[in-house]
Amino acid sequence: MHFKKLLAVSFAALTAASPALAENVLRWTSQGDALTMDPHSQNEGPTIAMNGQIYESLVTRDADLKLQPELAESWQAGADGWTFTLRKGVKFHDGADFTAEDVVFSFERAKHEASDYKEQAKNVVSVEVIDDYTVKLVTDGPNPILPNQLTSIYMMDKGWSEANNVTTPQDFKAKEETYAVRNANGTGPFSLVSRAPDELTVLARNAAWWGEGQFPGNIDRIEYRPITNAATRVAALLSGEVDFVLDPPLQDLKRIEGADGLGVKTVAQIRSIFFGMDQGVDKLRSSDVDGNPFKDARVREAFNLAIDKAAIQRVVMEGLSFPTGMITPPGVLGNTPELDASYGFDAAKAKALLAEAGYPNGFSVQLDCPNNRYNNDEKICQAAVAMLAKIGVNVKLDAIPKAQHFPKIQKRESDFYMLGWGVPTLDSHYVFSYLLASNGSWNATGYANPRVDEITQAITTEIDIEKRTAMIDEAWQLVKAEMPYVPIHHQVLAWGISNKVDIPISADDAFRPRFAVMK
Repeated sequence: MHFKKLLAVSFAALTAASPALAENVLRWTSQGDALTMDPHSQNEGPTIAMNGQIYESLVTRDADLKLQPELAESWQAGADGWTFTLRKGVKFHDGADFTAEDVVFSFERAKHEASDYKEQAKNVVSVEVIDDYTVKLVTDGPNPILPNQLTSIYMMDKGWSEANNVTTPQDFKAKEETYAVRNANGTGPFSLVSRAPDELTVLARNAAWWGEGQFPGNIDRIEYRPITNAATRVAALLSGEVDFVLDPPLQDLKRIEGADGLGVKTVAQIRSIFFGMDQGVDKLRSSDVDGNPFKDARVREAFNLAIDKAAIQRVVMEGLSFPTGMITPPGVLGNTPELDASYGFDAAKAKALLAEAGYPNGFSVQLDCPNNRYNNDEKICQAAVAMLAKIGVNVKLDAIPKAQHFPKIQKRESDFYMLGWGVPTLDSHYVFSYLLASNGSWNATGYANPRVDEITQAITTEIDIEKRTAMIDEAWQLVKAEMPYVPIHHQVLAWGISNKVDIPISADDAFRPRFAVMK
């Protein structure tokens, strides 16, 4: 009996681990891995997308970014919060039941200081358990956008978290290592089989998923292998080694389209790319001048005018970008054509502004840039360095992997940096709370405007749509005038896909395997 049991266990393990026994295996790649498997640690696109295959939220979005029920079947607004009716019969991957106590636990965890989701969760004052499958998210007043804020706040199993000593999120910027960083226990359509960061992540279909049979996806096993080198990613797709490349180099799209059995899908992304300038510190860390030039609005304007966004669009981005003057894209409440207009390109005026500000010979500064996160991120930074040199600013470029780049921003260690920001809520409050509020966790510019702070708070409870929209517009007008950032462009996504698989492209750049069909 002991031998038979051992044999059965061994066969089950082999079945889970062997791609040959899986009917539909999807192999895919992109330039950078998820930063962590802890679902409340890092609010970063690829990390959210990877964890969203394993974990689930109360409310989600489909491939067209329309709100859909997930672990909540329905929800109802009230004067002081929202009531959610939870799905019954949902199991975590280890077999534990999903109940209201897991919702309470998950929101407490998401509001923790180490969580990168605390801005989205902070308006939830408490979670009231009405019964095992009904909860009320009590807010600090009527909240018109709460369901939109919940789509990436994933639910964790309280018991599993306690048993594995992960009741608080991983402190990513401190490089903390916890059990939740490499292990996972969600309710989603796929479970984690193995995790080797920056090498290989394997997921297996969850046959006990509550949504089994309700979605078209027929993937049994997912193998994700990040490939940093752009040429190697394309070669992997052309050779059939992978079925899907999330971020093929833009200059190779025509080559991919011309190859037998391959295709390209594109869509305008809800993500803006920009540079941040730290105007909050008294002296820049990397400059050869005393004080902080970025405190002077004329210097910030000079940087905006010196960088030719149209040239970046044409030369670096192969036309697949939209130059902008704000750090939120079309499709998000608050973006208007007037605000979206670029500051323009005028190197002569930029040089004159620097002289007026007291820097006729320019100054030096370091630009911190990721090299494996956004479309052509390092190339954009290289172009900006050359453009700023023409007005006398000597920029030293430090391009590093995103796992090292993002902590520099979060720890406020960068004078001048690239960042991209998607808006999953489709509402400007998300941008204000993270990037423009004086206490925003990703506001490394030191920008602080009391009126913008006031509006950021007020629009969480203002239910009059016209008043709320007017306040959002006022805040953006202030930001546009004060220029704490250098907006570059809104990204256009391009996915390279084998004709053997149908994967709907989404404007948030998230791969949703529940909709992926192997032919």
